[in-house]
Amino acid sequence: MGRNYQPIDPARIKTYSIGKRKHKAAVTATASLPGTGASAQALLDAMPDYLGAKALKNVVAAIVQAVRADRPVVMAFGAHVIKVGCSGIVIDLIERGIVKAICCNGACAIHDAELATYGETSEEVADTIRDGSFGMVQETFDFFAAVTAMADREGIGLGAAVGKQLVRQDAPHLDNSIFAAAHRAGIPACVHVAVGTDTVHVSPDVDGAKLGAATMHDFRLICDVVSDLGAAPGGDVGGVWLNIGSAVLLPEVFLKAVSVARNLGANLDLMSTANFDMIRHYRPRANVVTRPVAAGRGFEVVGHHEILLPLLRQAVIEALAKPA
Repeated sequence: MGRNYQPIDPARIKTYSIGKRKHKAAVTATASLPGTGASAQALLDAMPDYLGAKALKNVVAAIVQAVRADRPVVMAFGAHVIKVGCSGIVIDLIERGIVKAICCNGACAIHDAELATYGETSEEVADTIRDGSFGMVQETFDFFAAVTAMADREGIGLGAAVGKQLVRQDAPHLDNSIFAAAHRAGIPACVHVAVGTDTVHVSPDVDGAKLGAATMHDFRLICDVVSDLGAAPGGDVGGVWLNIGSAVLLPEVFLKAVSVARNLGANLDLMSTANFDMIRHYRPRANVVTRPVAAGRGFEVVGHHEILLPLLRQAVIEALAKPA
């Protein structure tokens, strides 16, 4: 026969004073109300010091500390960053010397090149996929045939070749190109291609062997960049890796680059990482925010790029304008 269950007697419950309890919310961390005309930094400071706002503040602080300590800040991003109009933000951070390297997928290179050359990019896939015209743009095929040939001829990576080709042909909208900005600044621009994911891979004139060699060059280059994300000798500030809108490819690239860097002797204990995206994904969280870094040095900020990136940029440049 089973136990004869009876309602519990609440008089037997043990209690303790609220003064002995640890708390996660307090009046000292609630939002303040900045007046009209507040700066981005003032707006950020006014946000409640919880969750996403706290993470964003920590990312800003990590970037500012890295720049002042001459440690690299790397932006790794998917093509959506370009497609929602944020190229100018990345370009500005490159030109200010804040971002020291970029890491992208193949789609980034395509959309960047089309914007620089034609002033427009990104088609309605739901329409063009139905008649087989999706991605079949001859001018884009021709551009990447030239880029892969240049990379092979000059022994450079795919990202460097994209920027160099755009500058060489004096693209009409060159000021809108992240890769041209990286070329002018002389910083690494690494493109990591997954074969079959980009429209130009169907072109008969884009040489697969040359494409593969160029993207392998970029992977080995980004490994060296990641190796420099630790603190300088005797320093206590590391670099920053920002993963923006890449759910799988670039988090995988980063994890392998971290392994290579540590295998070759790099100390990355003091680097910081952050993931920015509209929703949470497993791989960026595991491969960027948690696995590679010490506890408390990985951050996750959820939201739209076209909102977060302008705020991030403004808060960083305002903070850097103040005395250390």
